[in-house]
Amino acid sequence: MTAAEAATGQAAAAIRQKPRRSAIADGSTRRSRTIRYLLLLLFLLFVLTPVYVVVIGSFKTSSDTTAAAQWSLPETWTLEPWRKAWDTLQPYMVRSLSLAIPAAIISSMIGSANGFVLARWRFPGANLVFAFILFGMFIPYQAVMLPLRTTFTELDVTRGVPTLIIAHVIYGIPICTLIFRNYYATIVPNEIIESARVDGAGLIQTYARIILPISISGFVVTLIWQFTSVWNDFLFALFLTQQQNGPVTLGLAALAGGQKVDYAASMAGALIASFPTLLVYILLGRWFIGGLMAGALKG
Repeated sequence: MTAAEAATGQAAAAIRQKPRRSAIADGSTRRSRTIRYLLLLLFLLFVLTPVYVVVIGSFKTSSDTTAAAQWSLPETWTLEPWRKAWDTLQPYMVRSLSLAIPAAIISSMIGSANGFVLARWRFPGANLVFAFILFGMFIPYQAVMLPLRTTFTELDVTRGVPTLIIAHVIYGIPICTLIFRNYYATIVPNEIIESARVDGAGLIQTYARIILPISISGFVVTLIWQFTSVWNDFLFALFLTQQQNGPVTLGLAALAGGQKVDYAASMAGALIASFPTLLVYILLGRWFIGGLMAGALKG
């Protein structure tokens, strides 16, 4: 066999081997994809299992809500637990909306102004001020609850929604400042700020006319974050409000309290209380992901 024939044979063998390698690679990719989907399916089942129990339990009668029958479908489907839960939670829901919406908006506006100044309008000691603001994120609620309640009492602030708005705005400023500072540091070009200064625009004019219109994605992130945090809070509500003027978390506690608990109504109440936050994520979820991708949480 000549050298040319040997080289031709080796080339032909290499060509024949390539499809096999490709097939092996495709099989490995398909197998890894299948394993990934199976793991995701198991995780989804793990997450949805308690949701299934809560949903079917909310349509059961009180006699059907037992530990032995928690997985079974209701023998008698009824909406009475939903009616009872709604009648109990309706005033609490109204108070929670009047609390969560202004608290989220005010803390987001203050955080936006702070983030712009700390990111693009530097001043001596800006990093130190930013560090002190971020320090507020790491103060646990439990450590300041009694002093905070004493402070509101000394200031003669009525316990209720106004007290909670002040508390949540103060505690929401650090995280909103962090989000907007990183957002403005990565999204807003320096040329825009410099052009505004050359045109004679001051700090407030630059922020109001240039920065705010391009801050929609950042506001969506902070509004969703703050609305969810305020809506789900229980500790502030327990210490700074009373049963007759508290938010929906206190209403759920009242619905589940007592010596004889109506588990069906409690499950229906939990679902009713979760609808506003779920609705917020459905309506603003697309912009929320866009805000994250745009750099709202990038350092």
